[in-house]
Amino acid sequence: MAPKLILTGFMATGKSTAARLLARRLRWRLIDCDAEISTRAGKPIHQIFHDCGEAHFRAMERRIIAEITSDLRRCAQCGARRPAVIALGGGAIVDPQNYAALRSCGVIICLSARPEVIARRIASGTKARPMLAHSGMPLKQRITELMEKRREAYARAAFTIDTSDRTAEQVVEAILDALAGTYPAIVHTLPPRGA
Repeated sequence: MAPKLILTGFMATGKSTAARLLARRLRWRLIDCDAEISTRAGKPIHQIFHDCGEAHFRAMERRIIAEITSDLRRCAQCGARRPAVIALGGGAIVDPQNYAALRSCGVIICLSARPEVIARRIASGTKARPMLAHSGMPLKQRITELMEKRREAYARAAFTIDTSDRTAEQVVEAILDALAGTYPAIVHTLPPRGA
């Protein structure tokens, strides 16, 4: 089966950016689940939350992850080599159905960052974060609370890369280094570094 790298982790840890750089570096297909949801819904994620609620968003997310993983398994069964880097939304891995589908499909890698770093990234960013809106709590406190709720789900990843003090390029290098130490069979299929 062609390798699949699945990036999970809390919001603002750099999943989409790292996935894009990793896919480009490896010359693999990029699948961004939140972008796919947004495209299909015809509106940004925060608008889906606002208009339809979190339950509707999570149902869409579950359906799209099931489709993606089913498609990737089908390609593998017919002999097609379609390596991919998949970026998940921050809460996707919490759903046991999503986790099972993704785990059977590839290596799950968690990107993390300290709460104060996440708060700084969010405060300076332009993307709306519906899971943080309207909580009535200070931002860092809400981030810490939500991270704690998801801690167990994130801990199921094959390994975790802390992005707090790394550039996106350094995150990609750290992922490749971790893969080399943990999954040498996957690394064997990768193009040489610098190629």
